Amino acid sequence: MTTGMELDESKQKHPNIRNVDELPPFTIDRGSRFGATVRRLAFPAGAQDIGATHYEVAPGRTAFPRHYHCGMEEGIFVLDGRGTLRIGERTIDVRAGDWVTLLPGPDHAHELVNTGDAPLRYLCISTQARADIVGYPDSGKIAASASPGNDFFAKAWVRGIFRADSSVDYYDGEDEG
Repeated sequence: MTTGMELDESKQKHPNIRNVDELPPFTIDRGSRFGATVRRLAFPAGAQDIGATHYEVAPGRTAFPRHYHCGMEEGIFVLDGRGTLRIGERTIDVRAGDWVTLLPGPDHAHELVNTGDAPLRYLCISTQARADIVGYPDSGKIAASASPGNDFFAKAWVRGIFRADSSVDYYDGEDEG
């Protein structure tokens, strides 16, 4: 019996073509609020300067806390379902077929919550930078990352999350002689 999902191994795909069903998912599951099934699309297909990720979020959940990027522009295309998008100071209902542009900076801090009764599926597409600062205005955190390539998940030179209200002197920890 076949499911229609089997791959015909006699057909060679081009290395820049991937099907979402063929990519391994990873799961975000933090408490009752944060959760998603995530499949990265762009890098497995050879992308260098564009990121694309497929998200599936259960009702009542969100994938990430409200955040903004300093070094990347993002876009969300809603494939299925309904949700509520906090963007800047506004809260907007979104549904299948909606495209959202998320510019860098705190005026475009965003969080997409599934407020429907079915899974919310969307594509998140972004420019990729070798370095980015991400702000989390609700919790006062800042994340910083830099890597030799554009795939921050694969390897990074620097990656960390810090409280925005903590600081050290520029020379703190240095041998000042």
